[in-house]
Amino acid sequence: MKNFPDIGIQIPQVVLPKAGTDLHKWAVVACDQYTSEPSYWADVQQLVGGAPSTLNLIFPEVYLEQPGAPERIAAIGSTMNTYLQADLFEPHEGLVYVERCVEGITRHGIMLCLDLECYDIRAGSSSLIRPTEGTIVDRLPPRIKIREAAALELPHILVLIDDPEHSVIAPLARAKAAFDTLYDLELMQGGGHLTGFAVPAAAEGQVVQALRALAQPDTFAAKYGVDQSQPVLLFAMGDGNHSLATAKAIWDKNKPLVGMDHPSRYALVEMENVHDQGLAFEPIHRALFGLKKNLLAEMQCAWGERFTYTEVASAAAMRQRVDGAQGTQQTIGLVGGGQQFGVIEINQPLSNLAVGTLQTFLDQFMKDAGADTIDYLHGADVLERLALQPGNAGFYLAGMPKSDLFKTVILEGALPRKTFSLGQAHEKRFYMEARKIV
Repeated sequence: MKNFPDIGIQIPQVVLPKAGTDLHKWAVVACDQYTSEPSYWADVQQLVGGAPSTLNLIFPEVYLEQPGAPERIAAIGSTMNTYLQADLFEPHEGLVYVERCVEGITRHGIMLCLDLECYDIRAGSSSLIRPTEGTIVDRLPPRIKIREAAALELPHILVLIDDPEHSVIAPLARAKAAFDTLYDLELMQGGGHLTGFAVPAAAEGQVVQALRALAQPDTFAAKYGVDQSQPVLLFAMGDGNHSLATAKAIWDKNKPLVGMDHPSRYALVEMENVHDQGLAFEPIHRALFGLKKNLLAEMQCAWGERFTYTEVASAAAMRQRVDGAQGTQQTIGLVGGGQQFGVIEINQPLSNLAVGTLQTFLDQFMKDAGADTIDYLHGADVLERLALQPGNAGFYLAGMPKSDLFKTVILEGALPRKTFSLGQAHEKRFYMEARKIV
């Protein structure tokens, strides 16, 4: 394997399904999507049937709270071994250039491995690879159980680079006509089109050199207006923060036993440029199910005179108010909760972002048994459909400018959890490549 510890990457060896595999059934969306929509996963199961599929190699989180989790985890590990023994895969060593087109918009990425020695999930981290949101340690144990028993990793992790000059990935897009195509398929359930290309050695070297240029301390300091002693942030987490944290936890536990050259030191990810025109930052909305308390009364109690609520005539009016909000107050939309649609405004907020102010309230509200469950949703339509059901409520949030991400993390640290999403649920990464981790 080719390792580049100065920029925290390894050139991977992946395994891909052999020719003849039905790739439309093989690739399924990230396991942490559609967590409040079991019908989505039921449809996927019906479509896949008995065909080889990554559905059988992941644990869709919609099932996490259901009985039978240990049996499901055991079945995942067993199926991985079955697929390996059945010679289902063929190996490919090298970077993979990826294009994903959804609804006419294409984004571009590179599959590579990140060195977990360069990743630190702790608050105030200054590592080369950094989380962009707080890691909820309580969410790691089920993920650790799955990965500990797994012979393969299948990533839905997206990491971001801040490359306004488009020096790293764009040259591959221009040269792809000369690359071998590894896969080319239409994804299920409206996921769009996915194509992967083998990156030749010469182009691989250009990617490494371009990443090294981004990681130069003087370049970094000038870009963000910080001192050259400030540690470089090269890779920022986009999606899959807890998946990478899981890989890190297992590596830290195992490295005294397996040595520093073990494959579990690395994690397979897709790297994308935050400036890619096909990459959209979408807000992540909140939904409460089974309300037990009067939501408006609790918000009034929590925020006092800093809180105002205004009822509006429609969902469109609510979204327009929130998306167009200006000034120092923070604006959040409310759906349901005994109302129809309304706008919350909070003056003199204690958090820099509205999502942080809201999340602090919701954490206490759930601790006080204000509702049965909370979920984090992509898309205003899904939020409204679920939040308007009796006993539920939803909070609509505006998105953050993606160009602010790196500087905010460098200067202020990790964002509140579930601040942004890279696209909506159907645009999330689908599992295609796998990698042996034992």
